[in-house]
This record gives sequence, structure tokens and C-alpha cells, in this order.
Amino acid sequence: MTDQATAGVRNSVSVQLTPDQAFELLVDGFDKWWPDDGTHSLTDAQAFVMEAREGGRWGEEGPDGAYQPWGRVLAVDRPNRILLAWQLTPAFEYDPDPAKQTEVEITFEPESDGGTRVTLEHRGFEVWGEPGEEMRGSVKTGWGTLLERYAQEAAA
Repeated sequence: MTDQATAGVRNSVSVQLTPDQAFELLVDGFDKWWPDDGTHSLTDAQAFVMEAREGGRWGEEGPDGAYQPWGRVLAVDRPNRILLAWQLTPAFEYDPDPAKQTEVEITFEPESDGGTRVTLEHRGFEVWGEPGEEMRGSVKTGWGTLLERYAQEAAA
């Protein structure tokens, strides 16, 4: 295993929202900006869920109401930070084993112009060994694209 698997992925965007507004849109409005084709396990996801409470759900719901988790919410410090357990394998299948989870931390820092710097760090790929390197590469591009989509929604 190389250092790539142990290095986290970090992406950030600036939005012209206060930290409260930025947090609300990213977390409470998760379903508004997450792409409809951003499903990891359901072919026809109806809704995407991120509950801003410790132990909260993070995943997707199908049209029949079936819930498919991606992980869970580990910690919330509104409007500064949310920490998520990513419980998807390198093949993007759900694995409930907490020993195999990686972490996604999103922070909201006020900027001098009144906006907010939103930074997402995904770390812990080493739990998957060599496949963790591939996972890291895959999510690096994905998170950057998703944060840009979030920033576009914030600007709308």
C-alpha cells in the first residue's frame, strides 16, 4: 500500500452564504443539490437524505420508501461542521462494519467577504488496503464535481 491510500481527499468551494445558510443548504437541503443520478445502490432513487443529528441517516430512498444507507452521521456542530461515516466499499456497496468505514468531514468557515468556505475532506482509505487507493482516486473527482454542483445551487 502506498501513501496515496492514507492521504485524504480535500476539496473546497466558496459560496456567498453565511455559514448558517451554507450548512442549511448542504445538509438540510441535501436533496435539492445532490444529482438525481447520484445513486449508489438504488436504480430509481426518490430522495437523498442527510439528517443533521448524531446517528442520523445518510443515504437514499427508493420510490417504495426503501432506505439504502451510505453511512451515518457521526457528529454535528451546526453551522461549523458535520462528520459522516462513509460505509461504502471500494465497489460502492454498503458495508455496515464500522471497522471498514471512512470519514467525510465538511466544515463551514466564514470568509471576510461575508461568504463561507465549505471544505470537504474524505479520509481513512487505508482501511481498504490496496483497493483504498482506487477508492481515493474515484471519490477525489466525484467530490469536486459534487461541491461545484452545491456551489451552483448556492448561487441560484
